[in-house]
Amino acid sequence: MALSFFNTHLALIQAPMAGVQDFRLAAAVSNAGGLGSLPCAMLSKEQLVSELDKLTQATSNPYNLNFFCHTPASYSNVQKQDWHQLLAPYFAEFNIDQAKLTMTASRQPIDADTVAVIAPFKPPVVSFHFGLPEPAIVQQIKSWGGKVISTATTVEEAKWLAANGADAVIAQGLEAGGHRGHFLSMDLSLQQPTAVLVEQCVAELNVAVIAAGGIATAEDAKKMQSLGAAMVQVGSAYLLCKEATTSALHRDAILQQPANSTALTTVFSGRAARGIENRVMRELGTMPQQAPAFPFASIALSALRAKSEAQGKSDFSPLWCGQKYIVRENINAAALSALLMTQWD
Repeated sequence: MALSFFNTHLALIQAPMAGVQDFRLAAAVSNAGGLGSLPCAMLSKEQLVSELDKLTQATSNPYNLNFFCHTPASYSNVQKQDWHQLLAPYFAEFNIDQAKLTMTASRQPIDADTVAVIAPFKPPVVSFHFGLPEPAIVQQIKSWGGKVISTATTVEEAKWLAANGADAVIAQGLEAGGHRGHFLSMDLSLQQPTAVLVEQCVAELNVAVIAAGGIATAEDAKKMQSLGAAMVQVGSAYLLCKEATTSALHRDAILQQPANSTALTTVFSGRAARGIENRVMRELGTMPQQAPAFPFASIALSALRAKSEAQGKSDFSPLWCGQKYIVRENINAAALSALLMTQWD
């Protein structure tokens, strides 16, 4: 097999998955010949350096750092009151003093200070969710030879990314687990299945297209190659791998989920993301109007999650997972990576 677009031996990217992985999964995939990814949006500067030190010591192969580049929304006291009023019965149930909840969320977009932290490492690939950062950041990454990629959920977003400096575009279909990468429009009716979006992007773009969403088998990956995808990005399939840090509650939910049990929801962060349905999604609905903009919904939900998980329940946990899931217990990342690429040529 020829080297991929990113000089990896496999045409495979491990999707960055905050909360269920650290450098170990990224290093394992990179060492297996794929492009391992490290989610960085929720790391402090000190944590970022620590993880990068460990990652670069664990692999000499290409890797990807992933950041958010959303424009921070406002979060008013009125929005907070509306959201907390909806959640009031849960606060009472868990004896949570809502007055102690802050108005500051942990997910921050990349900035110049963050680029200064990663620049000495010269990461080979830097990927983004929710668009692209300011042109100066894109150019700085390219100045050390880094490739810049980002996620599109419509062909319009894909064309925008290509026109604004993306070296390749991740075409994220509706089946994908975790947060949608949309940024030009929040209208979910515009979202397409992966195969449809990949075909549209391949027809319209002059840069490489990476297929993401619902890719769980070698046959799925091969189908995306036949549609013109240069690579595939796979996340959920790695959730049960030995190198993942997926919690016991999250693992149990994956193992016990019935068919078609995932849904898009704004409950956990304020932005649409796909996960396994649980109590809070069922009781509040998947898209409650009172949910504040990303990422502020997560402040209250994190408090509820902590209390619920302490009781051994995942009723308020974001159980991110793609629409298609095949259980493969006790598999390691290298074996899974090889399995997914067996039909790629």
